[in-house]
Amino acid sequence: MPDPLDPVMRALGRPSTSSSDFDLNPEFELPEGRKLRAAGVLVGFVERHDGIKLILTKRASHLKHHPGQIAFPGGKVDEGDADVTAAALREAHEEVGLHPDMAQVLGHLPSHETVTSFQVTPVLARVSPEFSPIPEPGEVDEVFEVPLHHIANPANFQIQARRWRGRKRHYFTVPFGPYYIWGATARILRGLADRMAE
Repeated sequence: MPDPLDPVMRALGRPSTSSSDFDLNPEFELPEGRKLRAAGVLVGFVERHDGIKLILTKRASHLKHHPGQIAFPGGKVDEGDADVTAAALREAHEEVGLHPDMAQVLGHLPSHETVTSFQVTPVLARVSPEFSPIPEPGEVDEVFEVPLHHIANPANFQIQARRWRGRKRHYFTVPFGPYYIWGATARILRGLADRMAE
């Protein structure tokens, strides 16, 4: 019987370049010598009775940075983290209660540079179906799951724009039900969708 994550595994094997929040804004010049902080996010896939789902969070509304936005579990690499994978697994444990033993790392997508000067590495993992999320109330308002077939279809992505630092900035969105998935999260997912569609 085929592994339902085979399309994701094949996508991981396809070459592609890194991405950034400025991909849709080629006129925007990134400053030379900028310092990027390393971060890791967990792109976790879990098999449910109705198919493969992707685990996402809605950030707490009281947070100083990106309140209420949709995000992967994850964060910056701390001194005690061995690498970006360790950071992603630690943050997922803290934010949504995913014990590292319940996540089988499959590989990494190319890094993504954010407007907030992070170099984010997406860490793809197979999550045990026994996982039941426990949101950390200080950081996460909600944990929810999106069908893989939804984010794997490039046709579900849109390009929108808003003013940022006095200029119009374009970005990807991939709405799902009541959830407005946009920015770096949507850009990373679009990169995965493009790889899966090849």
